[in-house]
Amino acid sequence: MPEKSVRTKPRKQPQQERSIQRVDAILAAATKLIADRGMSGLKMTEVAASAGVPIGSLYQYFPEKVAIVRALFDRLAARVEAMIDGRLAGVGSRAEALDRVEALAGDFYDVYRREPALMGIWFGSLADSELQLLNVRSIAREIRIFHDHLKPLLPAGSRIDLEARCNIALLMMGSAVRFAVSQDRETGDRLIAECKRSLRQMLFAEPAGE
Repeated sequence: MPEKSVRTKPRKQPQQERSIQRVDAILAAATKLIADRGMSGLKMTEVAASAGVPIGSLYQYFPEKVAIVRALFDRLAARVEAMIDGRLAGVGSRAEALDRVEALAGDFYDVYRREPALMGIWFGSLADSELQLLNVRSIAREIRIFHDHLKPLLPAGSRIDLEARCNIALLMMGSAVRFAVSQDRETGDRLIAECKRSLRQMLFAEPAGE
Protein backbone atom coordinates (compact mmCIF):
# COMPACT_ATOMS: atom_id res chain seq x y z
CA MET A 1 0.00 0.00 0.00
CA PRO A 2 1.62 3.30 -1.07
CA GLU A 3 2.07 6.16 1.36
CA LYS A 4 -0.54 8.90 1.08
CA SER A 5 1.91 11.78 0.55
CA VAL A 6 5.48 12.91 0.98
CA ARG A 7 4.72 15.16 3.98
CA THR A 8 6.41 12.74 6.39
CA LYS A 9 9.48 12.25 4.22
CA PRO A 10 12.66 14.34 4.48
CA ARG A 11 12.65 17.12 1.89
CA LYS A 12 16.12 16.06 0.78
CA GLN A 13 18.64 13.43 1.79
CA PRO A 14 22.00 14.65 3.10
CA GLN A 15 24.87 13.61 0.85
CA GLN A 16 27.98 15.39 2.10
CA GLU A 17 29.50 14.76 5.53
CA ARG A 18 28.62 18.25 6.72
CA SER A 19 24.98 17.77 5.75
CA ILE A 20 24.86 14.35 7.42
CA GLN A 21 26.26 15.85 10.61
CA ARG A 22 23.68 18.64 10.48
CA VAL A 23 20.80 16.18 10.17
CA ASP A 24 22.24 14.09 12.99
CA ALA A 25 22.41 17.24 15.14
CA ILE A 26 18.78 18.05 14.31
CA LEU A 27 17.59 14.57 15.25
CA ALA A 28 19.70 14.54 18.42
CA ALA A 29 18.20 17.89 19.44
CA ALA A 30 14.69 16.63 18.70
CA THR A 31 15.32 13.50 20.75
CA LYS A 32 16.46 15.55 23.74
CA LEU A 33 13.44 17.86 23.52
CA ILE A 34 11.12 14.86 23.46
CA ALA A 35 12.91 13.31 26.44
CA ASP A 36 12.74 16.56 28.41
CA ARG A 37 9.29 17.83 27.48
CA GLY A 38 7.42 15.12 25.63
CA MET A 39 6.13 15.35 22.09
CA SER A 40 4.37 18.65 22.86
CA GLY A 41 7.80 20.20 23.39
CA LEU A 42 8.90 19.40 19.85
CA LYS A 43 8.65 22.74 18.06
CA MET A 44 10.54 23.51 14.87
CA THR A 45 12.02 26.77 16.18
CA GLU A 46 13.27 25.08 19.34
CA VAL A 47 14.70 22.13 17.42
CA ALA A 48 16.66 24.53 15.20
CA ALA A 49 17.91 26.55 18.17
CA SER A 50 18.89 23.45 20.14
CA ALA A 51 20.68 21.95 17.12
CA GLY A 52 22.47 25.21 16.39
CA VAL A 53 21.20 25.44 12.81
CA PRO A 54 19.25 28.22 11.05
CA ILE A 55 15.53 27.55 10.85
CA GLY A 56 15.82 27.69 7.05
CA SER A 57 18.33 24.85 7.13
CA LEU A 58 15.95 22.80 9.27
CA TYR A 59 13.15 23.25 6.73
CA GLN A 60 15.54 22.26 3.94
CA TYR A 61 15.50 18.74 5.37
CA PHE A 62 12.22 18.47 7.28
CA PRO A 63 9.12 20.21 5.87
CA GLU A 64 7.22 19.91 9.17
CA LYS A 65 7.42 18.36 12.62
CA VAL A 66 5.93 15.04 11.53
CA ALA A 67 8.87 14.51 9.17
CA ILE A 68 11.24 14.73 12.13
CA VAL A 69 9.09 12.25 14.04
CA ARG A 70 9.19 9.91 11.07
CA ALA A 71 12.98 10.08 10.86
CA LEU A 72 13.23 9.30 14.56
CA PHE A 73 10.70 6.48 14.24
CA ASP A 74 12.58 4.98 11.28
CA ARG A 75 15.74 4.88 13.39
CA LEU A 76 13.86 3.32 16.30
CA ALA A 77 12.26 0.69 14.04
CA ALA A 78 15.62 -0.26 12.53
CA ARG A 79 17.09 -0.53 16.01
CA VAL A 80 14.29 -2.80 17.25
CA GLU A 81 14.61 -5.06 14.20
CA ALA A 82 18.37 -5.31 14.78
CA MET A 83 17.82 -6.18 18.44
CA ILE A 84 15.43 -9.00 17.53
CA ASP A 85 17.72 -10.32 14.81
CA GLY A 86 20.79 -10.10 17.02
CA ARG A 87 19.20 -11.92 19.95
CA LEU A 88 17.69 -14.77 17.92
CA ALA A 89 20.33 -15.31 15.22
CA GLY A 90 21.76 -18.82 15.29
CA VAL A 91 19.36 -20.13 17.94
CA GLY A 92 19.67 -23.92 18.05
CA SER A 93 16.91 -25.26 20.28
CA ARG A 94 13.56 -24.34 21.74
CA ALA A 95 15.06 -24.18 25.23
CA GLU A 96 17.69 -21.75 24.00
CA ALA A 97 15.05 -19.77 22.12
CA LEU A 98 13.00 -19.32 25.30
CA ASP A 99 16.07 -18.01 27.11
CA ARG A 100 16.81 -15.60 24.29
CA VAL A 101 13.22 -14.36 24.00
CA GLU A 102 13.19 -13.74 27.74
CA ALA A 103 16.47 -11.83 27.40
CA LEU A 104 15.01 -9.83 24.51
CA ALA A 105 12.14 -8.63 26.70
CA GLY A 106 14.77 -7.50 29.20
CA ASP A 107 16.72 -5.74 26.45
CA PHE A 108 13.69 -3.71 25.39
CA TYR A 109 12.86 -2.84 28.99
CA ASP A 110 16.41 -1.68 29.74
CA VAL A 111 16.60 0.46 26.58
CA TYR A 112 13.26 2.15 27.20
CA ARG A 113 14.22 2.78 30.84
CA ARG A 114 17.53 4.38 29.82
CA GLU A 115 16.13 6.45 26.94
CA PRO A 116 12.84 8.16 27.85
CA ALA A 117 12.55 9.79 24.42
CA LEU A 118 11.71 6.40 22.89
CA MET A 119 8.26 6.40 24.50
CA GLY A 120 7.56 9.83 23.06
CA ILE A 121 8.72 8.75 19.60
CA TRP A 122 6.51 5.67 19.73
CA PHE A 123 3.47 7.65 20.86
CA GLY A 124 4.24 10.25 18.19
CA SER A 125 4.03 7.51 15.56
CA LEU A 126 0.43 6.88 16.64
CA ALA A 127 -0.64 10.51 16.38
CA ASP A 128 -0.51 10.70 12.58
CA SER A 129 -2.31 8.44 10.11
CA GLU A 130 0.72 8.10 7.81
CA LEU A 131 3.00 7.23 10.69
CA GLN A 132 0.46 4.70 11.93
CA LEU A 133 0.84 2.88 8.63
CA LEU A 134 4.62 2.90 9.01
CA ASN A 135 4.20 1.49 12.51
CA VAL A 136 2.06 -1.37 11.19
CA ARG A 137 4.66 -2.17 8.53
CA SER A 138 7.44 -2.07 11.11
CA ILE A 139 5.60 -4.52 13.38
CA ALA A 140 5.07 -6.84 10.41
CA ARG A 141 8.83 -6.85 9.71
CA GLU A 142 9.60 -7.54 13.36
CA ILE A 143 7.19 -10.49 13.39
CA ARG A 144 8.75 -11.90 10.22
CA ILE A 145 12.28 -11.72 11.67
CA PHE A 146 11.09 -13.32 14.92
CA HIS A 147 9.17 -16.05 13.08
CA ASP A 148 11.93 -16.88 10.61
CA HIS A 149 14.44 -17.51 13.40
CA LEU A 150 12.08 -19.74 15.39
CA LYS A 151 10.34 -21.68 12.62
CA PRO A 152 13.16 -24.25 12.11
CA LEU A 153 12.81 -25.24 15.78
CA LEU A 154 9.29 -26.67 15.39
CA PRO A 155 9.07 -30.45 14.96
CA ALA A 156 7.32 -31.89 11.93
CA GLY A 157 3.58 -32.07 12.45
CA SER A 158 3.47 -29.42 15.15
CA ARG A 159 0.06 -27.79 15.44
CA ILE A 160 1.49 -24.57 16.82
CA ASP A 161 0.47 -21.50 14.83
CA LEU A 162 3.92 -19.99 15.19
CA GLU A 163 3.21 -16.82 13.22
CA ALA A 164 0.30 -16.01 15.53
CA ARG A 165 2.41 -16.84 18.59
CA CYS A 166 5.23 -14.56 17.38
CA ASN A 167 2.70 -11.79 16.80
CA ILE A 168 1.32 -12.20 20.31
CA ALA A 169 4.80 -12.43 21.84
CA LEU A 170 5.99 -9.17 20.31
CA LEU A 171 2.76 -7.33 21.11
CA MET A 172 2.95 -8.65 24.67
CA MET A 173 6.54 -7.49 25.01
CA GLY A 174 5.82 -4.06 23.58
CA SER A 175 2.75 -3.45 25.72
CA ALA A 176 4.40 -4.76 28.89
CA VAL A 177 7.55 -2.67 28.37
CA ARG A 178 5.68 0.54 27.60
CA PHE A 179 3.49 0.13 30.68
CA ALA A 180 6.35 -1.00 32.91
CA VAL A 181 8.51 2.03 32.17
CA SER A 182 5.63 4.30 33.21
CA GLN A 183 5.72 2.74 36.69
CA ASP A 184 8.24 2.96 39.51
CA ARG A 185 11.24 0.67 39.09
CA GLU A 186 10.08 -2.03 41.51
CA THR A 187 6.64 -2.31 39.89
CA GLY A 188 8.13 -2.21 36.40
CA ASP A 189 10.57 -4.99 37.23
CA ARG A 190 7.74 -7.16 38.53
CA LEU A 191 5.68 -6.60 35.40
CA ILE A 192 8.56 -7.52 33.11
CA ALA A 193 9.34 -10.62 35.17
CA GLU A 194 5.74 -11.74 34.76
CA CYS A 195 5.86 -10.96 31.03
CA LYS A 196 8.94 -13.18 30.69
CA ARG A 197 7.20 -16.05 32.51
CA SER A 198 4.15 -15.71 30.26
CA LEU A 199 6.28 -15.72 27.11
CA ARG A 200 8.11 -18.83 28.24
CA GLN A 201 4.85 -20.67 28.93
CA MET A 202 3.12 -19.60 25.73
CA LEU A 203 5.59 -19.66 22.87
CA PHE A 204 6.10 -23.37 22.20
CA ALA A 205 3.24 -24.97 24.17
CA GLU A 206 1.42 -27.47 21.97
CA PRO A 207 -2.31 -26.71 21.76
CA ALA A 208 -4.44 -29.03 23.88
CA GLY A 209 -6.88 -31.27 22.00
CA GLU A 210 -8.22 -30.65 18.55
